[in-house]
Amino acid sequence: MGKSFSLPRGTADILPSDITAWRYLESSARQFFSVYNYKEIRTPNFEETELFARSMGQSSDVVQKQILSLRSQKADAAEDSGLALRPEGTASVVRSYIQNNVDRKESLSKYFYIGPMFRGERPQKGRLRQFHQMGVEAIGPDSASPYLDAEVIALAVNLLKGLGLKGFTLKINTLGSKEDKEAFSKKLREDLKPHLAKLSDESKQRYERNVFRILDSKSKEDKAIVKNLKLDHSYLSKESLDYYTKVKENLTALGVAFEESVDLVRGLDYYTHTVFEICDSSLGAQDALGAGGRYGTLVAQLGGSDNVEAIGFALGMERILLALGKVDIKQSALDTFVIAMDDAAVSYAFHVLNKLRASNISADMHFKGGSAKSQMRIANKSGARFTVIIGAQEVQNKTVTLKDMDSGEQEELALQEAISKIKS
Repeated sequence: MGKSFSLPRGTADILPSDITAWRYLESSARQFFSVYNYKEIRTPNFEETELFARSMGQSSDVVQKQILSLRSQKADAAEDSGLALRPEGTASVVRSYIQNNVDRKESLSKYFYIGPMFRGERPQKGRLRQFHQMGVEAIGPDSASPYLDAEVIALAVNLLKGLGLKGFTLKINTLGSKEDKEAFSKKLREDLKPHLAKLSDESKQRYERNVFRILDSKSKEDKAIVKNLKLDHSYLSKESLDYYTKVKENLTALGVAFEESVDLVRGLDYYTHTVFEICDSSLGAQDALGAGGRYGTLVAQLGGSDNVEAIGFALGMERILLALGKVDIKQSALDTFVIAMDDAAVSYAFHVLNKLRASNISADMHFKGGSAKSQMRIANKSGARFTVIIGAQEVQNKTVTLKDMDSGEQEELALQEAISKIKS
């Protein structure tokens, strides 16, 4: 007996019993994205590590601690050095947008993506090393609009509502322009300086690297200090305040309820102006279903045009499924299960099975035969709506006996008649 293997830490198998819920989530999302005119984009699962360092910020926790790098087994494979599995989707989408010169073809491009992401997390409920996100990015010279901000936020909220979630909370804030954000960073350091000695070791490091991340700290001491800072929007320019006011007015007009949260900053360097987060307390410590915001300088940072802005969000698919609990969705039932009554009937039963499939009827059989009773148990377990029974008489007459598994009624029919009845 050979060595057995286990899942890599922080990953999960998505078994056939789980797939129904996943497909429900994916198909619902695709429908919502289509209604809002977002088109699907698929980027590689790995990119140059520098792409993520430049987009998310060298000082971000993701880049500092969670990047999963790739290494080729070939010592001389220079082209494989400096690659990493993608920790999020935005950077890859922006890279593709720039590389394909999309700004020369469209003034506003609306994308959505669905797929796996990878981070070197400490695994726990709702936090995996390979996890899945679905998200949108609206990019282009014409994207800088508070109406588009409201659309993107409303899309995220309406998608979650459409899936059946009700207990989540939308929190919003603004960081203002790049200059406003720099002023906020300076003010935050000044306000925190007298408390520096009392901050957690991690927040002391963040004070220098990325002071905004202190506002996200889970430490009780840090939270108490932050709570007493009396944060406000005094660092914002009039233009930024007006922009934020318009976003809030648009959300209200759309019937999207929100809470303003002045300490919501998002930890990635690329955010400017509108930021938002959607949380569900039923998830426990890892309560964020998703988050997003506007990024005004990222396209330029990654080598694109200075006049191209963007806004987007990402939703965690595993967390959505956790929040939904047991999704009450019936798995697609098998149409037909074919039963060969004896060994002599197997050949004809196999022929019938493939005729059914050629007619676009989902069908299966137990290829090793066995007693009619044992095969009927398998048919019941499969959830098939009908069984097609093949015995000596059916082989001789080139017919089938069709049994309705709900009513128990059965009749001998020509194969084509049976096909018509199954499809009706």
